[in-house]
Order: sequence, then C-alpha cells, then structure tokens
Amino acid sequence: MGLVVSEDALTKLRALMDQVEEEPLLRTFQNVHQGCVTETLMRFLKAREWNATKAHKMLVDCLNWRVQNEIDNILSKPIIPADLYRGIRDSQLIGLSGYSREGLPVFAIGVGLSTFDKASVHYYVQSHIQINEYRDRVILPSASKKHGKPITTCVKVLDMTGLKLSALNQIKLLTIISSIDDLNYPEKTNTYYIVNAPYIFSACWKVVKPLLQERTRRKVQVLPGCGRDELLKIMDYASLPHFCRREGSGSSRHSENENSYSLDHPFHQKLYNHIKEQSRIHEAVEPIKQGSFHVDFPEPPAEKAEIVKTLESELHKFKISNGNSD
Repeated sequence: MGLVVSEDALTKLRALMDQVEEEPLLRTFQNVHQGCVTETLMRFLKAREWNATKAHKMLVDCLNWRVQNEIDNILSKPIIPADLYRGIRDSQLIGLSGYSREGLPVFAIGVGLSTFDKASVHYYVQSHIQINEYRDRVILPSASKKHGKPITTCVKVLDMTGLKLSALNQIKLLTIISSIDDLNYPEKTNTYYIVNAPYIFSACWKVVKPLLQERTRRKVQVLPGCGRDELLKIMDYASLPHFCRREGSGSSRHSENENSYSLDHPFHQKLYNHIKEQSRIHEAVEPIKQGSFHVDFPEPPAEKAEIVKTLESELHKFKISNGNSD
C-alpha cells in the first residue's frame, strides 16, 4: 500500500468519523482509541483493504456493538465465585509472559491444552473480552507511556502441544471468539508465532493457509520445535512463554518456569484485582449479579465461515484415516 493511497484513505476515514455525533458512540470510541486515534483508524483501514467507506462501516458497527453489549462496563463484571474463575483460567490457557524488545506485550496461548470445559460459552467469551479490554485500556497505554511512543498491538505465541482431534468440539466457541476479534478488535496482533506444532496442525495449516488473506498469512510464523531460538531474537529470555524455554518443555500447566496461564501469575492477579476494584466502584450504583455477562455473538465473516468448513472437513478426514481415535 503506497503512502499516498494510505494517507488519502486515512483523510477520508477521519472526515467520515467527524460526522459521528451520537454521544454513546463517541464515548465508547475513546475507550477504543485510548488517545491513539490515527493508529486506530489505520487498523480498521487495514482490515478493510484501505477502503475508507468499508472501514467507516466496520468501525461504526464495532462502536454500536460495544454500546449495545455494554462493553465499556465489562471490566467491572467479575466472574464469580472465584473457583469458577480459576476453573476458566485452567481451561482457557492464556497469559502475558512479558514484552518484546520493541515494547509489544507477548501473550502466551495454550491452544492444544485448552479444554473449555469448566463453564458455559458465555463465561469464556466474557473472559476473552475482558482480557482484550484490559490489554487495550491498561497494558497497551502503560507500554506506550513507558516507551514514549504509541504501542497499539501485541505478539501472540500459540502453543500447539496436545492438539488433538477433539479440537473439533471447540471450533464453534473458537469461531465465536475469533469473529468477535476480527470485527471489533481488528489488527491488534502484530505476529502469531506457532510453536510445538504436531502433525495434525501441519495437516490443517496446509489446507487453511491458502484461504487466508495475504495480510493474515504474513503475520503467521510456524517455528521449529518450541521456537526458543527464533523468539529470543525479538524478546529477552525472561519474556519467553514457559513452554518455549527449553526443547520439549511443552505447555505443562506446572512448568518449573513461571506459568503465565495461572491465576496466581502477576498478570492475572492484576487483571482480577482491577476487575474487583472496578466492580466495587460500580456496586454503589448497581449490585453485582452472579452469572455470565452475555454478549451478542456475531455471524462469522464469509471468509472465516469457509475456513471453518474446510477445517472441519480436514479434521473429519484425519479422524477417519486414524480409525476415529483421538
């Protein structure tokens, strides 16, 4: 994308957004951009191939989704009781392991060992959005302040250890979560690093990769083994996810290194305490209710629907060829 074209698209999108006057939309937009308006508009333009009209529709749809689902208040809605939240943390494996040398947050995600079997879909979606919002409203602004420049994206390291055919059962939930991200948190991930990939991943990646947009394909890097050597080129050892610190370490929940998935990890403790503090502030106005925070699930974009269909087909074929074993 040429500089002139991108500048022209940015100018057009700014003009279109200047026409948005509804106070609820303007208020939630502040939570989205966190002072980085240009970077935010650029993200939505990238997601719509630099078409300002389509990017404007996408952004306004996102703002309406936030208002309709009270996303601005989601960080004041704790998942209670605590044992339920701990169960979610033990089955939806994600954590902040550190930062890249450029200051980007590094999120570790245990794709293969996440079971999503300790709560309803709504709780997992709530938890996912809370981490997104905490990243965007707390982690990224803090990193920007520390480095004296806008930092609006992150790095994700996806551990495929333990990936099995039973992943087929989780496709619906993962499609909901990824569709929410695609439509409302576009271009927030700078690079996806895939590590500890078993054969089943390689087989699925082979058929899915051609269906991805070139922009998305360029973001995905499949690293050999645990990816330690490659990742050390962009981050210090202390920021390596625990499953990358030695060959064959895998994604054990009880690593000898600090487990960034655990509720006891500093990141999750700060997140949980932040939500509890925000809930106390809001409790004076509205009592805390037990139960999940329900969010409207979007229809997956056509491209994603095709990818899911292809992935399901490939997993079914893999299952048949392996005698229906997991």
